[in-house]
Amino acid sequence: MSIYVVSPEKTVSVIAEKLKEFPEISPPEGSEFWKTAFFKELAPLDSENFWYIRCASILRKVKKYGPIGVNKLRKFYGGRNRKGPGLHHSAKGSGKIIRVALQQLENANLIKKKEKEGRVVSAEGTSFLERTAYSILRHKT
Repeated sequence: MSIYVVSPEKTVSVIAEKLKEFPEISPPEGSEFWKTAFFKELAPLDSENFWYIRCASILRKVKKYGPIGVNKLRKFYGGRNRKGPGLHHSAKGSGKIIRVALQQLENANLIKKKEKEGRVVSAEGTSFLERTAYSILRHKT
């Protein structure tokens, strides 16, 4: 089964729960105070689950758009920077959150680096995503 058949929200939430079982993936110290972009006013409200949800989302995006780098992912997690009157401009998301999450996913053997191209999902990561998508579809009916 493919991850493209299941809705992204459902996929990310289930993957996030399963990522909690990996010892390599854990929120860095102080991450509950990090903002996800410079234009945000507050850190995420769901600070206990935020790290796992972001890791799951990154894993899904690397599978879908890979090979991909930190800069392209920063654009995905960016938003509107609205300072004062006038037009809003697009702004990138936090690079450190993405970089540390990618490193943790690499340590868990779910992602691997492709020289000069970016990161791609490893065979183990693909299997993990496909099994998860299949289990979501099977329990849906």
